[in-house]
Amino acid sequence: MPEKLYTIKGHESILIKTLGDSPKLRIIDFFLDNPLFDFTKKEVIEALGMSKRTFYKYFPDLEKYGIVKVSRKIGRAKLYKINLEHPLVKMLREYEKKLSLQIAEKEGT
Repeated sequence: MPEKLYTIKGHESILIKTLGDSPKLRIIDFFLDNPLFDFTKKEVIEALGMSKRTFYKYFPDLEKYGIVKVSRKIGRAKLYKINLEHPLVKMLREYEKKLSLQIAEKEGT
């Protein structure tokens, strides 16, 4: 996983560029970019270059509302994954896809 990309300005995803660089959206975006993998909280914090304080301020809401979910446990550590069935996640994926196509069409002309 190219972890450094998540901390470099200028390499923001379409979601971050269009909807803003909020901590909550950065967490969601990270999971959307990696839908096949699960991560510990520590791995997400390190990949995003986010402070623990900021992460723990926003992550509980994402878990509470089912946007991310526990995929498995290894010992005492929980691993989390994006909930692809959540309506907001579906909407964000569709938005990202449509916007990508729109940008590709503009660049192709």
